[in-house]
Amino acid sequence: MENASPAASLSFTPYQKFVIAILAFLQFTIILDFMILSPLGAILMPALNITTAQFGTVVSAYAISAALSGFLTAGFADKYDRKKLLLFFYTGFIVGTLLCGLAPTYHFLLGARIVTGLFGGVIGSIVMAITADLFPIQQRGRVMGFMQTAFAASQVLGLPVGLFLSDKWGWHMPFIMIVVVSVIAGGFIVVYMKPITGHLSLQTDKKAYDHLLHTMKVPQYVLAFATTALLSIGGFMIMPFASAFTVNNMGIPNSQLPMIYLVTGLASILIGPLVGKAADSFGKYNTFAFGTILSIVMVLIYTHLGITPLYLVILVNTVMFIGIFSRMIPSQALMSAIPTPANRGAFMSVSASLQQLAGGVGSIVSGMIVVQETSGVIRHFDIVGYVMAGIAFSTLLMMYSINRSIAQSK
Repeated sequence: MENASPAASLSFTPYQKFVIAILAFLQFTIILDFMILSPLGAILMPALNITTAQFGTVVSAYAISAALSGFLTAGFADKYDRKKLLLFFYTGFIVGTLLCGLAPTYHFLLGARIVTGLFGGVIGSIVMAITADLFPIQQRGRVMGFMQTAFAASQVLGLPVGLFLSDKWGWHMPFIMIVVVSVIAGGFIVVYMKPITGHLSLQTDKKAYDHLLHTMKVPQYVLAFATTALLSIGGFMIMPFASAFTVNNMGIPNSQLPMIYLVTGLASILIGPLVGKAADSFGKYNTFAFGTILSIVMVLIYTHLGITPLYLVILVNTVMFIGIFSRMIPSQALMSAIPTPANRGAFMSVSASLQQLAGGVGSIVSGMIVVQETSGVIRHFDIVGYVMAGIAFSTLLMMYSINRSIAQSK
């Protein structure tokens, strides 16, 4: 079993601190680009004169193309210097985002989102591979904790700024903002990040197809892929209907939704590093188990709420996010220990693709379960909670097997 280690107190070198900061900022731009489109719907749909179905297609285009890209590039992911690979895909992401910011029509925007997904969807897996290359397992909990602050920061800082810009200068402006900050981040990577080539001497598969096939045949990898998919399905089942449930079932007005996102986002910024430190100090599986139990309890409470005062909604959301982060961060750290350096890039690419696909499946399944009445009230959300609880318990057992396998391989 993976437990706390004296090495958990290892301090980061100045260069490691730089890598953590630049990769977290890079993740911030990727997540913000993915999240910004949904809240822009109220402005974008009348501006382009498109239907809700067309807008839904634009939103899903990113995830679908990202999943496809992950599978297509997995065979090549370990064949190049990871810095060059990161810069190649980040450049494509910036170009795609710029096209979004310049899009005059629906079809142009749809194509731009596909381009953005093809490049942006792979970057997370490259970041994970770089993290595993540069940081020992005893440090990865803390590293993943800092990485997860990118999600919270995009919610607290990025979305409000993006919405403000869209109100002032139109829906194109948030994408232009992302391009500007992304170019700055890319410049720092070009100038200061060192080449990452240690894995190149370990390659045995000459063809990209063989490399991908070999990676997907490893039994330990297959279990990890299945666990990753289930983790993503559970998370995406509740997200699509959370706002509608909060407004129509809990009785929270739309005007107070930003307050909920702001407080939970600020709490998440503080929670991430603390959870990462706990994972390194008390054991990654132990932290994951704590997060899973807390998540199950809080999700069941959340999905059964009726009319609820604002302070209690914020409290429930915050505690639920503690549970979610206590699963995400240690699970990512454990997953990073599974692949060998020679297969790390391919493993992370396949995992990223499965996350995108599983997230889409989770949203579809959730949509098949819940029903919205004419009054706006969401029905059967409690069933979604039960399904999520069952999935979470399954991942707890699967992660136990993964953790034991990692401990035995040491």
